[in-house]
Amino acid sequence: METVIAFIIIFGALVFFHELGHFIFAKRAGILCREFAIGFGPKVFSMKKGETTYTIRLLPLGGFVRMAGEDPEMMDVKRGQVVGLLFDSEGKVKKVIVNHKDEYPDAKIIEVERADFEHELYIEGYEGDDDRLQRFELSDPAYFVIDREEMQIAPYDRQFGSKTLGQRAMTIFAGPLMNFILALVIFIVIGLLQGYPVDKPIIGELTEDGAAREAGLKQGDVVISIDGQSMSSWTDVVTVIRKSPEKPLQFQINRNGEMIDLTVTPEKKTIEGETIGLIGVYGPMEKSVVGAIKQGALETYYWTKEIIVGLGHLLTGKFSFDMLSGPVGIAVSTHKVAQSGVYYLMKWGAILSINLGIINLLPLPALDGGRLTFFALEALRGKPIDRQKEGIVHFIGFALLMLLMLVVTWNDIQKFFL
Repeated sequence: METVIAFIIIFGALVFFHELGHFIFAKRAGILCREFAIGFGPKVFSMKKGETTYTIRLLPLGGFVRMAGEDPEMMDVKRGQVVGLLFDSEGKVKKVIVNHKDEYPDAKIIEVERADFEHELYIEGYEGDDDRLQRFELSDPAYFVIDREEMQIAPYDRQFGSKTLGQRAMTIFAGPLMNFILALVIFIVIGLLQGYPVDKPIIGELTEDGAAREAGLKQGDVVISIDGQSMSSWTDVVTVIRKSPEKPLQFQINRNGEMIDLTVTPEKKTIEGETIGLIGVYGPMEKSVVGAIKQGALETYYWTKEIIVGLGHLLTGKFSFDMLSGPVGIAVSTHKVAQSGVYYLMKWGAILSINLGIINLLPLPALDGGRLTFFALEALRGKPIDRQKEGIVHFIGFALLMLLMLVVTWNDIQKFFL
C-alpha cells in the first residue's frame, strides 16, 4: 500500500505540473480551458471554478487540459431546430437550452433560422406562429445547456486555433518545460534540506562500524595529508583510500585548529570484480542557497544528458527493448527507492520528471513533440496542416503508443512477477 501511495503521489505530481504548464500558458494566451484533468477514465472528483472544471479521474496514468478549439467544437444548432433562450439583464442570450426545454418555463422558445456562435455571436429564429425573424445577440459568456449540463460557448478568439503560431507552440511546449522546472526545484530543495556534496578534504558522516570511526576520525575533521601526501580535495582522499586496502595509512587532520595524527586501515572490499579500500566515511556536504541552486542546475543538466544518451543507445540498439519500463516497472522501482529514504524518493521523482519532459518532446504523433513538429511544418509552409489529416496522424500515433504501453507493461509483469 505504501508503494501504491508513493507511486500515485509522485506520478500524480509529475502529471499535475506538466498539465499546469499547458494550462498557465493557455490562459495567458486567452484560450478557454474547459477542463483540467488528472488521470483518465471516469470522474472521481469534479469541481468547477471560473471557466474551468477541475477533475480527478480513476486511472492515474496521465492527464489533460481540454482547450476550446483543439478538437472541432461539437455543440451547434441547425436550421429548423427548436431551442430555448434565457437572457441576461441586458437582453442578450446567456443560455441556449438544447433539450429538456419544459424544465425552463422562463425560456423563450424559437425555431432556429441561422446562428453564428464563433464570429458574429448571434442566433436568429421564429417564435411560435410569429413569422417575424428575430435576431438575438449572445452575451459574454454564453452557454449551451444540454442534458441539464452547461458548456460555455467559445467564440473563435477564445479557441486554440485562433492564436498565433508562437502562442500555440508555447502552450504545448510549456508542459515538458514545467517538468524540467519541477526537477530543478526538487534538486534545489534537496540541496537546501540535505546539503550538497563538495570536493573538499573534509570527513563527512561516518558509518557505525567503519574503520574511520574505530580509528577515531570524526565528522568535520579536515584531512591535511595521508602518508605525508598533501590532500587538497575529497577526490584526493578517496583515491588514496581506494588504492590501499588493508594498508595502514597515517592521517594528519585538523580538528578545530588542533593537529592530530591517526592511523586508519581501510577494509578490503570487492565491488564488480575490483578490490578497493573503504573506511566507512561519506563525502562532505554543505548547505547554502547559492550552492543549492548551482547544484540543482548541475543535477538537472546531468540527468537530462544521461536520459538523452540512453534514448540514443536504445535507438542504435546498444540497449535492448526489454530494458524499457512502464508503469509497473516504475512502481517497483519506486518501492525500492522509497525504502532508502525521503531524499532518495525526491531525487527519483526529479529524474522521472526529466524523463517525462524528454519523452514528451520526442517528435512522435500524439505527444507534445509531435504537435510541435506540425507547428514547425506550419512555419515552413506558411499555413497550417489540414486539421483532419493531422488528427488522423495523432490518432494512429496514440493507438501505437497504447500498444507499446501494453507490451512494456507485459514485459514488466514477466520481469518482476512471473
